[in-house]
Amino acid sequence: MAGASSTGNESRAPSASPLARYLLFAYALIVVYGSLYPFLGWRDQGAGAFAFLAGRLPRYITAFDLVTNFIAYVPLGLLSVLALHPRARGGLAFALSGVAGCALSLFLEALQSFLPSRIPSNLDLLTNGLGAFAGAALAHKFEQDLLDSGRMHMLRQRCFLDGHRYDMGLVLLGLWLFAQLSPETLLFGNGDLRGLLEPAPAALHPVEVFIHGEAAVTACNLVAVGLFFSCLTRSEALAHRHLMVLLAAALGLKTVAVGELLKAQHIFAWLTPGAMLGLVSGGIALAMALYLPRAARRALSGLLLMAATVLVNLTPENPYLVDAMQQWPQGYFLNFNGVTHLVAIAWPFAALFYLMLLVPTPEERRTGSAGRL
Repeated sequence: MAGASSTGNESRAPSASPLARYLLFAYALIVVYGSLYPFLGWRDQGAGAFAFLAGRLPRYITAFDLVTNFIAYVPLGLLSVLALHPRARGGLAFALSGVAGCALSLFLEALQSFLPSRIPSNLDLLTNGLGAFAGAALAHKFEQDLLDSGRMHMLRQRCFLDGHRYDMGLVLLGLWLFAQLSPETLLFGNGDLRGLLEPAPAALHPVEVFIHGEAAVTACNLVAVGLFFSCLTRSEALAHRHLMVLLAAALGLKTVAVGELLKAQHIFAWLTPGAMLGLVSGGIALAMALYLPRAARRALSGLLLMAATVLVNLTPENPYLVDAMQQWPQGYFLNFNGVTHLVAIAWPFAALFYLMLLVPTPEERRTGSAGRL
């Protein structure tokens, strides 16, 4: 009996989580970019890089800034604990994750000393570090639910295909959700490159042009992302069941972003006639497309991502949101929006490249193992 028990325990030996490490890497890049945005005007301003450590507290302190700095590092600490498993566990993982978050914050605050548009602060370092330790404490408390045979781990195994490639796809879906926090973009309208190019002269358009353009952008992206999601799930039934959760989360995040930009009385400003038309038509098309074979869904998702990226660069911008962005006060959320906007620009191109990686190799077709990698 003892031997059987030992063998059973060995067969369930804890394993590393590639998904947690991919998420940690992606989130760390987001933190770095958001901390150093807009990357302009680098120069030595006469003070040492770490002079802020002995400086006085900032003259103006708001609860929003404190909470933002704290919350931004909570996922970092949490994901660090998960990424360290099983090499480091318990108190050691908690300590390493918290210290790593503090070290990253210290490094980024020091770099901000060379950016005229950013002000390094010992208070920012303190709140960032507390956030990292809080995230590590959460991961330590709920470790059994998040790792090995825990609920979240079992949910991932039950719903999505196994393998590093599918973990990368889940990370991309997480970034797609994150991109919805960019308030000035059309609904699901990623890949807008116009801000990186010479701005086109302003032109008046009939309202029908904007409505039809936004409807097409919304519908194409809705179907493309839905099919992308379905390529990661183990069955079409699971895709149908969990897609509603994904879309509800995306619309909720869009509401939060627009509400922060336009205040509470206008939180549904994103729900324009074009967006509503696109949601309805895209939802109907997606419900039918989910019954296609997996290879056809993958190919159609890629085609629609390309079409949606072209359309979003041709559709006139929402003048209401553009005007609101011009009046938005500078601050932490505006710097955060620089990150979300970058993710929104890059996402369809990263997703297209990823879909090509999902194409089975001749060996996988021959052995029938494409769905298990």
